[in-house]
Amino acid sequence: MIVAVDARALAGRPRGVARYARQLTAALAAAFPEDEYRLVVPGRSVADAPAAANVTLVRTALPGRVVHGAAAVGGRPRLARLAGRDAQVAWLPAPSPVAVGDVPWVVTVHDLSWEERPRDFTAYERAWHALARPRALARRAAAVVVDAAPTRAALVERWRLDPASVHVVAPGISASPAPPGSSRFGRYVLYVGALEPRKAPELLLGAFARARARGLRADLVVAGTGRRARALAGRPGVHLLGAVADAELDALYAGALAVVLPSWLEGYGLPPLEALAHGTPAIVADLPVYDGTLGAAALRFAPGDAPALAEALLRVEGERDRLLAAAPALPTWADAARALRAILAEAAAAGAR
Repeated sequence: MIVAVDARALAGRPRGVARYARQLTAALAAAFPEDEYRLVVPGRSVADAPAAANVTLVRTALPGRVVHGAAAVGGRPRLARLAGRDAQVAWLPAPSPVAVGDVPWVVTVHDLSWEERPRDFTAYERAWHALARPRALARRAAAVVVDAAPTRAALVERWRLDPASVHVVAPGISASPAPPGSSRFGRYVLYVGALEPRKAPELLLGAFARARARGLRADLVVAGTGRRARALAGRPGVHLLGAVADAELDALYAGALAVVLPSWLEGYGLPPLEALAHGTPAIVADLPVYDGTLGAAALRFAPGDAPALAEALLRVEGERDRLLAAAPALPTWADAARALRAILAEAAAAGAR
């Protein structure tokens, strides 16, 4: 099977969609060496692509904004043609402005943040989402993949998708062992993610300051980028790292007292699960998605409740053993690859009939 992959995320900022696309493509290539994965990336951008014999980078002649903007508006160039005329199916790791072409496609929808909290996005980002037309993209797809059951339910209800076409495929959780004491920080709690309004970084900052005033003996380490970074820069006890490599992230997870994710919404929430893989508990906003992914393995607080988050920061070290004992079995990228490959193969077979 020859799969065309919209791999623009691999040439962008190292955020969640990029990690998802890279890890899942690598797992697909490893598990199914008989397949070929053609990753279409924009222009001359540096792409963090998996190194495998059956993974090929296909570069566009023009920059991504030109190529994908023209595709979304004029229907050209088509992803399937860019990847080669013999491509049998396309995979879109996230909704984006694109023209796929005359092959069936599978699109992953991670959340509905742009619909639920549109003011959290810039004018450019809102225009980008409008150009992507994610609802139409999903309705015309051979299949839609989501990370968790709450997103599936929302898509079926709001977008009127056929329930049989929407599949839950949990992203894998990867963790490389970190040498003891490999983190360069002392006692700290850790935030990993985009520094954007929907992730509530200012809420975390306020709760952290409140907890420190009440005796929390720990710093706050922040791994991520985004336009809210300025709000955290230069604050007492806060270490703003920007984007970090996977090896350093493993060390940060392993050395933290807890990982904190105070988001207003999440489609899945990788950091708390990645933290559990390193033996580190989590503090999260009480969102429906965590019922299925974390269960009792995290301290939860009502979204937006800074005093409750501060209280959780003070409690978490004392409840560490209880939280880790409740940790669920974690999915792997190999699990995710097998599930996605079956969906891609079914779409390709249907398109060939």
